[in-house]
Amino acid sequence: MKRVLIVDDEWKLRRLIRDYLIKNSFDVEEVSDGEECLDILKIEKFDIIILDVMMERMDGWETLREIRKTSEIPVVMLTAREEEEDQLLGYELGVDEYITKPFNPQLLIAKLKAILRRGEGKKIGKDKILGEVQLNLEKREVKLKGNVLDLAPKEFELLCYFMENVGICLSREKILNSVWGWDYFGDERTVDTHIKRLRKKIGEEYIQTVRGYGYKMEL
Repeated sequence: MKRVLIVDDEWKLRRLIRDYLIKNSFDVEEVSDGEECLDILKIEKFDIIILDVMMERMDGWETLREIRKTSEIPVVMLTAREEEEDQLLGYELGVDEYITKPFNPQLLIAKLKAILRRGEGKKIGKDKILGEVQLNLEKREVKLKGNVLDLAPKEFELLCYFMENVGICLSREKILNSVWGWDYFGDERTVDTHIKRLRKKIGEEYIQTVRGYGYKMEL
């Protein structure tokens, strides 16, 4: 049973989300602000956090900054603000999903499950090595010839996925669904763009194009 922490100062909304989560077999805890969130994270473990932006004692942005200092736990941000600047800030700080209020609780559940499925796929052990590329999942660190590479979050996740499936031909559709999630609304060109960037950083020889199908990682 996956554990979810709800962080929101509106108790009615917390209770609504809690009821839907429990009906979908989640184990749920709830707190009313960022400080309580950070305190409970010190003593309990969760699989994912639902975090409100506008809270009085410590807002969602500050809370997320503190969380990301020590944890890569998935975070879904809830907010009534729809400005693109806010959404961009959220993604820069490490938000996994951004949902504006009011929202469909069933859609929230679907997004939580999609994020958790992606997380399950990343459990490949502490280190994965292929040639001169070394990936450390716990540190979210990639080295090439001993030098640490500066990878964007999606580039790191993409490399994780390839290193889990070395030697296997992967279609663009499968890569998109596995790394970005089935609910991602972009197209397969996103995969090509990110692979192009990743190749520039780790070397062209690691990820091969399978013409008319997708990609394969091998040495």
